Amino acid sequence: MNEKNRNLVVRIVTALLLLPAVIALLVLGGWWTAALVAAAAGGCALEYEMITQRRLGPSEVLAVLGAALIPLAAAARPLGFTAIAGWILWAVFVGASVEALFSEDREHAPVRTAHAVTGCLYGGLGLGPIAALRVGPSGLQWVISALVITWANDTCAYFAGRLLGRHKLHPAVSPNKTWEGFAGGAVGSVVGMFIARWVAFPGLTTLDCWALGLLGAVLGPLGDLCESMLKRAHGVKDSGMLIPGHGGLLDRVDALLFNAPAVYLYVVLVRGLLGSPATGAL
Repeated sequence: MNEKNRNLVVRIVTALLLLPAVIALLVLGGWWTAALVAAAAGGCALEYEMITQRRLGPSEVLAVLGAALIPLAAAARPLGFTAIAGWILWAVFVGASVEALFSEDREHAPVRTAHAVTGCLYGGLGLGPIAALRVGPSGLQWVISALVITWANDTCAYFAGRLLGRHKLHPAVSPNKTWEGFAGGAVGSVVGMFIARWVAFPGLTTLDCWALGLLGAVLGPLGDLCESMLKRAHGVKDSGMLIPGHGGLLDRVDALLFNAPAVYLYVVLVRGLLGSPATGAL
């Protein structure tokens, strides 16, 4: 078996092992989902810090802990967790600034402080809305919506790009992405939402399907491109090696980090939900 086929087998086996566990924790809801999201948010922050700082000092540890705390706060207070997240980010900033006062290379200290805050924000506020959505009305269905607009976009963009791709989308950041793939991904996000309504979420309106599908069509690729830009800027091929055959966690959830907050804001601002959060699995 050549290396390409071996990598494909590893990817498939890893997905088959991990996906059922992730789905089970999402279905259980409540603190089970919050714990899953907290671990993922902390993992994203860790990979961000290792990409940008290539070390795990006190500031970076604070960023990881802060990112993991935000989804737990979201599960406890789904409507007001952003205020708590703000205080967590402030604590990370103060802690990283204090470390900077005593660092030997003070000329780089402000950059490390900024990356500590950004890493916490990237992972924590990127994934925290998943935990908030899950404990609200129709929580599992809204989480599924966030996943559908992400995965359907990514899958359809890949195949459309492979079959029809001719015009590069942003070659300076991601040479393989094309406008044809972008268009295919947009169709996938919208159609995926209508399929989700038919299969699992009849409470979705036509406006919901179009709005969330189009949000995913734009924000998902932006999240992917921004993570590619981060890796390219620091000369990194994969964000990590956490998931065998799949690279790092950021490589898998980069689009979701942009889509999940958008779905949360849509649910809160447009649908007016999460005003009376439930406490159990929904």
